[in-house]
Amino acid sequence: MTDLRASAPPADGMDGGSGARQADVTLRGMQPDDVPRVAALERDLFRVSAWTPAMLAEELNAWGRWYIVAQTAQGLVVGYAGLWFDGDVSQVMTIGVDQSFQGCGIGAVLIDALIGRSRQLGAQSVFLEVAVNNDAAISLYHSRGFQQVSIRKRYYQPENLDASVMRLALDTPDTTAANSGTLKT
Repeated sequence: MTDLRASAPPADGMDGGSGARQADVTLRGMQPDDVPRVAALERDLFRVSAWTPAMLAEELNAWGRWYIVAQTAQGLVVGYAGLWFDGDVSQVMTIGVDQSFQGCGIGAVLIDALIGRSRQLGAQSVFLEVAVNNDAAISLYHSRGFQQVSIRKRYYQPENLDASVMRLALDTPDTTAANSGTLKT
């Protein structure tokens, strides 16, 4: 099991102007027992387009997938993320942070972990889709070197919301935050 311990520093501009907040979290591999909590976070964050518990459980067992959760010292799962590596590129499948913990840098720790894992796997690039109206996430991804490559019209259903397709080329220097954690194998 991979364990990444990190102090999640707030990303520039991500604290909503309320002052810097910080959360200490441990990243660990997502387990089947985490599915109900992650599904609840999905519903809170993504409402009608949320993944179901069955979809999350299927993802955990799918080929080429790597899923992690961010957990507080008290054991509460406050974030999650996953990727799919197809042998050439990685695709961020999902990423989310409990609304009451947003602005604490947990999203940055999660995306940094996915980028780090992609590098370990030898991926040439990391791709993701993000709702075009999710300015905070887009800003975070830009801060990590992602660039928009296209727009997918009506990608998010049933909301009919467009997605920005973003790509990070991994042949470029590492742009992750210095405090993003240490990967333990």
